[in-house]
Order: sequence, then structure tokens, then C-alpha cells
Amino acid sequence: MEKMKKSIKNADKNITALLGIAILIFVAMGILAPKSFLGITNLQGMCIQFAEFGVLAFGMMLAMISGGIDLSLVGIANFASIAGAAVMIKLGSSNASIIAGVLAALAVGGICGLFNGFMIGYLRIPPMLVTLCGLQLFTGLGLVVTKGPALTDLPPAFNMIAGGTVALIPIAVIVFALVVLGVSFLLRSSVYGQHVRFMGTNATASRYSGIQNLKITMMTYGISGILGGVGGILMASHYNSAKSDYGSSYTLLTLLIVVLGGTNPDGGRGKVAGVTLSIIVLQLVSSAFNILRINAFIKTFVWGMILLAVMVSMKLLENKKERRSQ
Repeated sequence: MEKMKKSIKNADKNITALLGIAILIFVAMGILAPKSFLGITNLQGMCIQFAEFGVLAFGMMLAMISGGIDLSLVGIANFASIAGAAVMIKLGSSNASIIAGVLAALAVGGICGLFNGFMIGYLRIPPMLVTLCGLQLFTGLGLVVTKGPALTDLPPAFNMIAGGTVALIPIAVIVFALVVLGVSFLLRSSVYGQHVRFMGTNATASRYSGIQNLKITMMTYGISGILGGVGGILMASHYNSAKSDYGSSYTLLTLLIVVLGGTNPDGGRGKVAGVTLSIIVLQLVSSAFNILRINAFIKTFVWGMILLAVMVSMKLLENKKERRSQ
């Protein structure tokens, strides 16, 4: 009993709060709109949607832990999905074409991420500028390929990635779970995870300690780009098409998720469990807004206000800790 009390006392307050909020929203919506909220259609829709922006959020998380930010993820996701869709359309409706398209999307995502990493790590351009310009660049490249309209006529089986199930578990959720496990392994059980945290905490000390900051930066944004490619595949499969403006609201949403999940905007700190719970909480809130028919513009305003409130709260807590330590 004493061990249980100690573990509860030592538990991450942010994670505990997020878990409590998730339970509260689920119970409240279960009472207010049980048929709509707890219906199979709504639950399946939530699984597909949170997998899309959830994967992108982990790319944002890695960039933020490294001391940077990746505002280009939505642009990378759409450009990667367009590249994959173009390959599938070229090769025809076969399983081989789907595999080739998925691999092409992941490769394009990784290349876009490495481009960001090179500009940030080698040329020392601030991450916010590089990735904000990257968002416009990759979106523009997508428009060049599609010439405006969405790429359609994708293989019917490709839709199964977002809409299919394995043993009643949505494939999109399985993909998301694999991403969670992969990122968790990288941060907790690899040399890369130790180095990226150290670099995010103090890049100068990291460099003098023998860590190759350029290599870690390239790896971080390369992995982030690949996760962007995964998110693009899920979006293209969901809509059964690829276009340069899908998921336009996900940039703000991924930022909110990562900060709400406890990741330090200044770098060096972030937990996979916190970000995962944050993804679930915001998906529940988004679904509740849709069921209650709250205007999409109001929803975007609420996301922005929550992000601002969380960042101000984090800064005030840091200042309070600094005063205590003096």
C-alpha cells in the first residue's frame, strides 16, 4: 500500500492531469450524447483521425526535444503522399504499386526532413525560419505535381491502410502504436535519445562533450520527415486521394499536443506517454466539438488559446522554480 502511495505521489503530474481530463471528457460526452459519441462510426473516425495528426505530433516532439521545431510537417506529409500517389497511379492497381507508393512517400518524407536538418545544422539557420519556409516550399512542390486538383484513382486496397482492421483493431491505430513504440525506444533505449536530449538542453556543452550536433540534427529532422511521410500515407488512404492542402489545421494542433504533453519548448525534455495522452485528450475534445456542432473557427480559436495558456503556465512555473532555487 505504501509503495502504491509513493508511486502515485511520484507520478508525473502532467500525465496524471491529462489522464483525468481524458476520463472526464469521455464520461461527460457519454452522458450528454451517448449514441453519437459512443457509436461505432464515431469511435472508428476518431481512431483514423488521431492516428494522422498523432504521428505528425511525434515528429514535432523530436524536433522540439532537440531544441528546434518542425513547422513543415504538414507540407512534408502532403508532398510525400502526392509522390506516393503519383507512383501508385503510374504503376496501376496492384499490391506491388501500393508498396512502391508507400516506400516512395517515406523516402520523400525522409529527404525533405534531411533538407531541413542540413539547413538548420550545417548552415545554422534558425529552425523556425527553415521549417516555416519548408512548409511553403513542400506545399508548392505538391501543387506543381498535382497542378491544383487532388490525385485520385488510387488502388482500392490502399484505402485499407486507414479504413481496414486486423482482429477488429483499426490498421491506423496499429500504425500509430508502432510509431509510439519506435519513438519511445529511440528516446529511452538508444544513444541517439541521450544525445538529442543533451543537445536540446545545451547545444554548446553537447558539442564540447564530443557529440556531433550536425549528425544528431540531421537524424532528428530526417526521422521527423519520415514520420511526416507516414502521416501523409494515412491522410491519403483516409481520403483515397492526395492533395497539397490536406490537414491544414494540423500544424497548430501538433504544436498544442506536444506542449500540452509536457515537452519543453526550449528543448531537452519530453515524454512519449505525455504526448500520447495529449493526442487522445485533444481527439476527444475535437470529437465533442463536432458532435455538439461547434463552429470550426471557434475550435481553432480554442486550440490557440489553450496553447497560449499552457505556454504561459509553463513559463510561470519555471520562473517559480528558479526563484526557489536562488
